[in-house]
Amino acid sequence: MGQKVNPIGFRLGNVYTWSSRWFAAKDNIYAQQLLEDQKIRKFLMEILKAAGISKVEIERSFDKRIIAIHVSRPGVAIGRGGTGHEQLKSALMKKFKITDASKLDIRFEEVKSPDLDAYLIAVNIADQLARRFPFRRVMKQSLERVKRSGAKGVKISLAGRLGGSEIARRETIKEGSIPLQTLRAEIDFAKIDAKVPRSGIIGVKVWIFKGES
Repeated sequence: MGQKVNPIGFRLGNVYTWSSRWFAAKDNIYAQQLLEDQKIRKFLMEILKAAGISKVEIERSFDKRIIAIHVSRPGVAIGRGGTGHEQLKSALMKKFKITDASKLDIRFEEVKSPDLDAYLIAVNIADQLARRFPFRRVMKQSLERVKRSGAKGVKISLAGRLGGSEIARRETIKEGSIPLQTLRAEIDFAKIDAKVPRSGIIGVKVWIFKGES
């Protein structure tokens, strides 16, 4: 089972916690709030890409939203004198029709080790593939970066028309151990799509084993 499911979802409640933490006041608004969370994440992931956004955690208490944004470059997100923070809050309030500023709390949390964050590594790989860097060199350099940062294991997998080939295939590189069956193992995982000129969509998957909790 551990070989097939999402490693983070498999460890929810044990190693990881949920990205959305709230209870719906009424049954008929649960789907509406869940959809809004997805839209908030998509919006933030797009506009804060330059800040190295990794994940977004959302909490709700009654009618207040608390959004914790994990970024590798908080200075870029916050801006000089906090202008970026205020602009972001205004944009969110306008897009999601929030009229009371006191009901929206935005917090930035720094990603201490970007090279141990599977999503940031996957985004970096996708960006290099989009610029048509040789995929094997990109995989090897990314793996070495993660290992230098202290990871106990790393696995990178690319799937698609690699190198512009006519037939899609999968290439995987791995170093160290990735104990997917061990529930106490802290394994970060990310899966994104890279849009590569003349090759179409390349699937990028990254697993990083940081140790046991």
